[in-house]
Amino acid sequence: MSLLPKKWNKKKALAAALILICAAALAMPGCAKRTSKKKDSRTNGKTETDEKSGREDVGEEKDTPEKEEEPQKQGMPADPSRDEPVVVTVSEPQTAGGEGLSADLISAERVDGMPGGDWQMDASFPDPFGLAGSSRAMTQDAYFLGYVGQGQLYVNLSPSIASFDFYINGKKADTSGMQPGNIYRVSFPGVARNGKNTVQVSGIEPAGLSGAVRLCVPYPQVIDGKPEDAGIDSDAIDLISDIIEADVKNGFPGAQLCVIRNGRLVCSRSWGRINAYHPDGTLNKESPEATTDTLYDLASVTKMFAVNYAMQKLLTEGQIDLDSKVTDYLGSGFCDETLDFHYAKGADVGIDMQRAWKASITIRDLLRHRAGFPASPRYCNPYVDAVTQELDVYTENLLFAGNDGTEETKRATEEAICRTPLMYEPGTHTEYSDVDYMILGLIIEKKTGKSLDAYLKENFLTPMGLSHMTFRPLDHGFRREDCAATELNGNTRDGVVDYPGIRRDTIWGEVHDESAYYSMGGVSGHAGLFSNASDLARLMFVMLSGGYGNRRFFSGDVIDEFISPGQEDPAFGLGWWRQGNGARSRYFGTLASPDAFGHQGWTGTLVMCDPEKDLVVAYLTNKINTPVADKYADPNKFKGSSYTSASLGFVPQILCVGMSGGEDVKQQLQSLRDDLLK
Repeated sequence: MSLLPKKWNKKKALAAALILICAAALAMPGCAKRTSKKKDSRTNGKTETDEKSGREDVGEEKDTPEKEEEPQKQGMPADPSRDEPVVVTVSEPQTAGGEGLSADLISAERVDGMPGGDWQMDASFPDPFGLAGSSRAMTQDAYFLGYVGQGQLYVNLSPSIASFDFYINGKKADTSGMQPGNIYRVSFPGVARNGKNTVQVSGIEPAGLSGAVRLCVPYPQVIDGKPEDAGIDSDAIDLISDIIEADVKNGFPGAQLCVIRNGRLVCSRSWGRINAYHPDGTLNKESPEATTDTLYDLASVTKMFAVNYAMQKLLTEGQIDLDSKVTDYLGSGFCDETLDFHYAKGADVGIDMQRAWKASITIRDLLRHRAGFPASPRYCNPYVDAVTQELDVYTENLLFAGNDGTEETKRATEEAICRTPLMYEPGTHTEYSDVDYMILGLIIEKKTGKSLDAYLKENFLTPMGLSHMTFRPLDHGFRREDCAATELNGNTRDGVVDYPGIRRDTIWGEVHDESAYYSMGGVSGHAGLFSNASDLARLMFVMLSGGYGNRRFFSGDVIDEFISPGQEDPAFGLGWWRQGNGARSRYFGTLASPDAFGHQGWTGTLVMCDPEKDLVVAYLTNKINTPVADKYADPNKFKGSSYTSASLGFVPQILCVGMSGGEDVKQQLQSLRDDLLK
């Protein structure tokens, strides 16, 4: 398992000895920043958001392991009679990672025991990787992902150790005050680095003592900081703010932004109002202002955190196989109950072939959006022509399953999914489909025995202390006023769409997506999650290392597998959208690294991670909380979509300019300001 991200691996100026050391590090349990393994290539054609469909994210794409072994814990009991504090000093203080922060000396204090949980690195010296038979040069060193300002690790000493040498990032610590048999918490923010941090344990006496020093390193966490602390010119943040403020003054509803770089939360801001318009399209000047605590409807961003995170964790734990069949979870009815009709714009094959196709579908096919399902059969709308996939008040939807949001309707929707024919043979075509993630959500629930919202809360939100992310916020302690409203007249597109049971009042505190609300009771794998930008960004931060604090969520290999480019469509990983050669520039900006990944949502939301730049961005808007621009020409085009603030990609674009570090960056940003704020 390779722990080195690409930008480290590309540094080829290595001496022979260092090559050996790096080879040893490759066997180390733990995780560092991830990038994809596969070579990227340009996609065919552009990928754009098509807002012409009557649901979220339809048509956004143009036709387009084994369980990791747990590290062995070689714990050694502490001696409670020894409680004297120890100060470990380095020979010469340095500035923090060369970024201008004041340095603190490395310090350590004895603790009564090793904290519980999981570790980014858990290694016992000498020979932490069992390579003593190869070379002694590979028995003393290891590395881990860290950040300036938050270096910490634990040292557990054998009762039999007499002395040892200890280096952190090349700085030798005075360990003479550390007593055998004790456990110490070592803090080193003054010598920590952004990215790869190294430790060396050598000179152990008596020689040959096994399990002499155990080092345990937690995963990085997010700490507060300023843009300059993370190498971002503050003028970039100010320019983004000025653009959004100008749009809000001219009718844009509102937005929220959180930026994390190098482990520091350097921006958390909000703009606008939570419900900017009355149903008749006039401005609502009495609406409360949005705050950084306001929850936004994440729309399809839900897919990554309700499904991908669950799948990545289950795969890391060896509980699921991505190449297992959907029928293993939904039963033979998934293919046997398929209806005998074919789509106007799909493959024309007989029912036996349709059933054979569906029987072959795997979890991996669903994650890649290559299972063959149509974008959205609209199981909640009785007036849809199933053959043409168009709204038609004169045609009964053959796949209609009800729309009251009850458990009975959810079960009926699962049955309707089983009856749904495929539009394409699995694996032959990329079709972005909500059905894929509705099925994946059902699989997770059947595998874990928990609802999606319960699994997410238990395994991610509660351990990380994320209190502003939830499904069904009105049922979990939040008020309407805690949420940003979406469509002004329910799901009617200002009166164009109509069917029994459709919502007609402003959607506020309830998921906007029709299939999530009416068919799945508000909790689905494809939509339904609400969050503020801060909690969303912190959760996305986990993708850089696989863990947070003393909690491990994913292995490095699993992260690599999910974010690596697909062979058929490099703009997709497993569910994750990838930048590749500019395929997602509309969302990630043109300056994002090829390995940047993330997702966007139809309500106006974006989350992205650029591992090469160590950047996480969560940008949330409720752009559809505006009147429809021309309901007869295009009922899915809202006025809010015409603002710069709705374009999403302008945020990471300006941030990347602000990170360029050039002498003229302020002039460059000023020139952008002159163009964008004319």
